[in-house]
Amino acid sequence: MTNGEAPGILAATPAAASGAEHVEQPVAYDAIVLAGFGGPEGQDDVIPFLRNVTRGRGIPDERLEEVAHHYRHFGGVSPINQQNRELKAALEAELAERGIDLPVLWGNRNWSPYLAEALQEAHERGYRTLIGLATSAYSSFSSCRQYREDFAIALEQTGLGDELRIDKVRQFFDHPGFVTPFVEGVRDALADLVERGFADDEIRVLFATHSIPTDDALRSGDRTVDYGPGGAYAAQHLAVGEVVMREVGSHVAWELVYQSRSGPPTQPWLEPDVNDVIEGLPAQGVKAVVIVPLGFVSDHMEVLWDLDTEATETAEEHGLVAIRTPTPGTHPAYVAGLVDLVLERVNGTATAERPALTPYGPWFDVCRPGCCENVRAGFKPAIAGVAP
Repeated sequence: MTNGEAPGILAATPAAASGAEHVEQPVAYDAIVLAGFGGPEGQDDVIPFLRNVTRGRGIPDERLEEVAHHYRHFGGVSPINQQNRELKAALEAELAERGIDLPVLWGNRNWSPYLAEALQEAHERGYRTLIGLATSAYSSFSSCRQYREDFAIALEQTGLGDELRIDKVRQFFDHPGFVTPFVEGVRDALADLVERGFADDEIRVLFATHSIPTDDALRSGDRTVDYGPGGAYAAQHLAVGEVVMREVGSHVAWELVYQSRSGPPTQPWLEPDVNDVIEGLPAQGVKAVVIVPLGFVSDHMEVLWDLDTEATETAEEHGLVAIRTPTPGTHPAYVAGLVDLVLERVNGTATAERPALTPYGPWFDVCRPGCCENVRAGFKPAIAGVAP
């Protein structure tokens, strides 16, 4: 499935095949493939879906049922598929408004419609050069490399590795389109709390993201760069948090917290946990908390359960007023920003002209060797990056 032009560049277009960090050559893409996580859409789907999520890890159904109750609480339906349908429609509308003829196909990692189905559809419709758009903004195995591996697996499953070329837009954690909804959300939440009589030193802003294994975090991003504790994954979140608070113009204290840990107790994961932090806030004189789902693009299960249910209940139990700010969802700035990211590759936009709000951006078009390794599983074939 290698295109024969550059070792380790799987299924790349000629423009990306050299493995350069940023591709500044125009590419005539035929379609966009929106790549999602996927989620169950009924009670009978929950355990099969969780089996897909944890495939290869040998987790028995009894343990999966411990997580399943999050989904069963909402009727067995994850909101993520409907959110991606809405995002797909919003992207199509934005493209049409700009007069851009790029169809949007949608495929998931863990539930129907699967990525292999999307690639098969692309082939049947005569599309051969595709640009992948993953619904995840940051750098880590699960938020970047695994999507790249999923594309490679889908090419293998469909047998289309010799016929399709797939690139992927860069990680967009510091693109203005992604950051703007968070700035607006924090600004509105703080204004609300001030209007209710809370002083700045009585408020804490908690930027929340999914925890990941510490070893994986340390391997996120370019392996030749020292991003500090937590690797590129933590560094990117911290940098975006700084941008948000600067744009809001607030002196309210803030910190980065983690949620949704799922590994065994013996395995170190990124900390501190959002609930542990909330529990300690009253002793610091804090009376209100703004919970910002900085690591998420939409209100899927980790937001609805871990933040809206568990973290909010923790805040109430400790006498804190809690406001959870919105995710980007289909915010106009976010949708427009995703289209802009695609057009960077369509037009071969010069790196210096690409918007980025932190020193870490604009992120790579072609992932660097060894980035975002899964410590437990090792490296597998992946598109849009230099091997391994």
